[in-house]
Amino acid sequence: MRTRLVTVLLALITAILVIPGPAATADEQGGEALQGQIRNPDDRDQGVEGIMIQVFDGADEIGAAETDSDGNWAVELPGPGTYRVVVDQESVPAEFSVRETAILVDGETEVEVEANDQRPLIIALESAGGGDEPSGAQSPSDTDSEGPGDDAAAEEGDVAPATGGSFGNRVIQLTAAGLLFGLVIAISAIGLSLIFGSTKMINFAHGDMVTFGAMVALVFSSGAAGLGNSLLAIFAGLGGAVLIGAFLETRLTRTVLIVAQWSSIFAGIVLATVLGVLGDSVGWEVPLWIAAGIAVVMGAVLGASMERYIWRPLRRRHVALIQMFIVSIGLALILRHVILVLFGADRSRYAGFQIQEVVRLGPISMPPRDLVIMGVSVVVLVLVACLLQFTRIGKAMRAVSDNRDLAESSGIDVDRVTLYVWGLGGGLAALGGVLYGLNQVVQYEMGFRLLLLMFAAVILGGLGTAYGAMVGGIAVGLVAMLSTLWFPSQLMQAWALALMILMLLVRPQGLLGRAERVG
Repeated sequence: MRTRLVTVLLALITAILVIPGPAATADEQGGEALQGQIRNPDDRDQGVEGIMIQVFDGADEIGAAETDSDGNWAVELPGPGTYRVVVDQESVPAEFSVRETAILVDGETEVEVEANDQRPLIIALESAGGGDEPSGAQSPSDTDSEGPGDDAAAEEGDVAPATGGSFGNRVIQLTAAGLLFGLVIAISAIGLSLIFGSTKMINFAHGDMVTFGAMVALVFSSGAAGLGNSLLAIFAGLGGAVLIGAFLETRLTRTVLIVAQWSSIFAGIVLATVLGVLGDSVGWEVPLWIAAGIAVVMGAVLGASMERYIWRPLRRRHVALIQMFIVSIGLALILRHVILVLFGADRSRYAGFQIQEVVRLGPISMPPRDLVIMGVSVVVLVLVACLLQFTRIGKAMRAVSDNRDLAESSGIDVDRVTLYVWGLGGGLAALGGVLYGLNQVVQYEMGFRLLLLMFAAVILGGLGTAYGAMVGGIAVGLVAMLSTLWFPSQLMQAWALALMILMLLVRPQGLLGRAERVG
């Protein structure tokens, strides 16, 4: 009975909490605009400065912009509508020419902009006289703009529509896109489901943990200095404190344990202060895959720290679940706005992955990065399944998720297992953020917008089951993408929510959940 009540409460709070998000963001971003970045075709990390972009409404010029040293440009628009974008060919450096695509012909294209749409537009260059095929092919999952937020078409979405061709080809293409999107949702939602199974608490901050992972990977892959070094030092101190508490709690007296933990945290703060003062003089940069590993470790530390210093004390004080829900919502707001203050509200992409040669597998066209995302997701899901099925800690996690009291009476240290669950959930959320940011864009509300789909996935698959989150995530991704065959992409979230409601009506325990006796 309690699980059903929590499920219904989750659905209600989700609808209230998540739906207003995109509108608020659009207001903060300041209405409609066109924006983009023109990169050097010989060095994708370098922008091309001085190219003039003009925007017309009919015959009237309503704005113009010149690319800066990073190749960025932006033109504010008076409102929604269809606009003609013209690249001033004379302003393009002599060694380059504007690459023509199915959308951009003779340096001109028409773009439809919706209300509160900050629409990115790709204008690609090629070496003068070059005859290469267009490399800006669309990622399948970019057809619906930016996923749940739907703020703007994704970067490659303005180059070649992925849903063109026959209906059968569109179905196959969108099925591949749905599988990609579903795998990202599944990776992100596993921790959410495991946390509920072990604590019966809904972590509304889980979406912002996804954002945290994406932002951390962006910082360390684009050059860590000052902020990046300070964050690394702080989380090293937090990680040390969590490890001391996890492994030495029964061996040290309470006073010594507290002193050791706070010493670790204080040492991290001091080191962060020193590195912050040194600033750019201690700068370094790593490839994205190493930055992703750092993000996963820091995400695990964040999750474990939240459990050790927030949720465990609240449980020991017998705080009611509904009060912990409210605390979770407040923690989500705090984390989101801390991310906003630290990293800003800009929309960014991982360097080197903006424009790629498309890989064609029959009727399916995908850039290599999306194939990597799918491969990494499948491998991680298999590893998580093996961890839960064949290792002692995995079996302990499933036992605690099944029946916490029975697991504790059987000799399992449920507090330590719960700490591991939060660490695993935080690490997977961070990895999901990196993969989602690689496929879409990195922005401070990206995880918040993914939260509704994660909730739909865990409810569809069955609350508290990791395998259910995997199945539910893939199902939600497929339904969301395939719905764009007949309905506008803005309704993707609505169909995911409708699927969740239908599951509550037909099978409240979810696809892989167990029915509970009531009364």
